[in-house]
Amino acid sequence: MHTAHLTIRPQAVIGTINPRIYGSFIEHLGRAVYDGIYEPGHPLADAAGFRTDVIELVKELGVSAIRYPGGNFVSGFKWEDSVGAVEERPSRLDLAWHSTETNQIGLHEFQDWLDRVGSELMLAVNLGTRGTAEALELLEYTNLHAGTALAEQRIANGRTKPLDVRIWCLGNEMDGPWQLGHRPAEDYGKLAAQTARAMKQFDPELELVVCGSSSSTMPTFAEWERVVLSHSYDAVDYISCHAYYENTGDLGSFLASGVDMDRFIRSVLATADQVKAVRGSSKTIDISFDEWNIWYNTRFENIDKIQGVRNWPKAPRLLEDVYTVADAVVFGSLLITLLKHADRVTSASLAQLVNVIAPIMTEPGGPSWRQTTFFPFAATSAHARGTALDVTTVTDTYETGRFGDVPILDAVAAHDEATGHYAVYAVNRSMDGPTEIVVDLSALPEGAEGLTPSARVLNDPDLDAANTLQDPERVTLRNLPVVRHGATLRITLPAVSWAEILLER
Repeated sequence: MHTAHLTIRPQAVIGTINPRIYGSFIEHLGRAVYDGIYEPGHPLADAAGFRTDVIELVKELGVSAIRYPGGNFVSGFKWEDSVGAVEERPSRLDLAWHSTETNQIGLHEFQDWLDRVGSELMLAVNLGTRGTAEALELLEYTNLHAGTALAEQRIANGRTKPLDVRIWCLGNEMDGPWQLGHRPAEDYGKLAAQTARAMKQFDPELELVVCGSSSSTMPTFAEWERVVLSHSYDAVDYISCHAYYENTGDLGSFLASGVDMDRFIRSVLATADQVKAVRGSSKTIDISFDEWNIWYNTRFENIDKIQGVRNWPKAPRLLEDVYTVADAVVFGSLLITLLKHADRVTSASLAQLVNVIAPIMTEPGGPSWRQTTFFPFAATSAHARGTALDVTTVTDTYETGRFGDVPILDAVAAHDEATGHYAVYAVNRSMDGPTEIVVDLSALPEGAEGLTPSARVLNDPDLDAANTLQDPERVTLRNLPVVRHGATLRITLPAVSWAEILLER
């Protein structure tokens, strides 16, 4: 058995946890919208056609903000197609995912759905095939109270009050050759800066996200960030990061995916801060990690990609990955990494939310269920509030093929000053046995006396265990014994596991 020692110190503040770090993402892709959140005729659909079972699961997940409508989809999207009378909306080809978009669900309907689930809208503008003028028109449509043709059009379309969208993405993955309207960093940086300055002439308080690299493996990574920010630094508030991970057969390296995410974040921050220094700016750019997840992209590229000039299906089954216990453990470790950078990662979007590489799955006319990745997200979003705390960790290491020696145990803590509660999140990457963690609480006020500890764990002897339509409750969180001796906790984490430890009154 391995042993790890954790020390929780309230003075070791990383930063305030912005609730937007628990955001997600819905793109017009596959069955995310149609047969996902929206299925008129389903026994559990409401009057507007939205599945109420999905609404309840999204609420349980605790999603704070949702990025929309893409993703790659946005680079060919005409927002005007998605408003007005539904029966008059045109169907369009979506070149990004080789599908047909009917526009039955558009801007108004999606905002109505967000009102039901209690999430904020994070809206992306098309800077792929469109530009500054169209972005300004969308901004005026969504955010102006009244008095202009576009504002009055919104009112006539049924929404008197503005949507008041506060955070906007300036395009999507513009560094990627797959992206409609892909352009070099110099050209995108100039367009993003022009659009950002124009949008802030409308409202200086808007929060704007400029496109960073779509992956740290891109050949232009870091130089892309430097060039784009050299043009847009003064006009934007965030630079985006996107990262996806999959098990390619090297389980040890896969379990250490959080190490890669950490390096990605540090590299982007170093680049942003270098631009800040060169410009002599007093402003600090934060990260919007607005696409992250486990995604078996090789399956899509090699098997599931739709092709054919006459083949444009509506809401096809795309990217419907089934997540295992191993996937969920890595997923939980990625959440730990995001929290360890809570001072600068102040917005994040789990990509995606329903059916498409998602924690929530649905069957047309049938049930919905929680994938394994649902549980770490729901637990963390519910309890990791307030401030993130750095955890002093003494642990063994193991050797990986991709990242060298990696700590067997990784952890972070959160303290909610409003309640006085603490939450600790830990991942045991050991593949050869359990790890006993010894948690030192002596630095907490009165050694955390008066706080009751509890723990839950996600693991299974079968690392390929998953929740499916046939067996939707195969994997869940289960209680884990906690032994307390004064200001010390002892908890044994099984091999390849993710755990939540709570100290509550």
